[in-house]
Amino acid sequence: MGATVDASANIHSAAERAVFVRGILDRIGDKWSVIVICRLGKRPHRFNELRRAADGITQRMLSSTLRGLERDGIVARTVHTTVPPSVEYSLTETGRTLLDVVQALARWTDGHVDVIRAARADYDQRTHATA
Repeated sequence: MGATVDASANIHSAAERAVFVRGILDRIGDKWSVIVICRLGKRPHRFNELRRAADGITQRMLSSTLRGLERDGIVARTVHTTVPPSVEYSLTETGRTLLDVVQALARWTDGHVDVIRAARADYDQRTHATA
């Protein structure tokens, strides 16, 4: 079995690496992560700005999404020492490299909504007709 060496000289098997990669893909492919990354691609936002921009997200889900993206080095959290304190979120350099990919995915989705809607209706009609 093949192995890789990470920056801290720890050896990981190909299987361990695959699990790690799947975890990253789960994070960046999550619908809320895509929305947050696209919003932060325009400019930094405060928490409540992001919450209003991501219609339907709960405070808990946004907090969880931001923590995960921060942990993965995609989002930076900056606390400003104002009264009251304010927190701002922005994309890191790594996050900026991901932005084009995520925006392309969002554009593709937007451009194919009607085709996908029609395909789903066709599938549902075919499968319900045979059920």
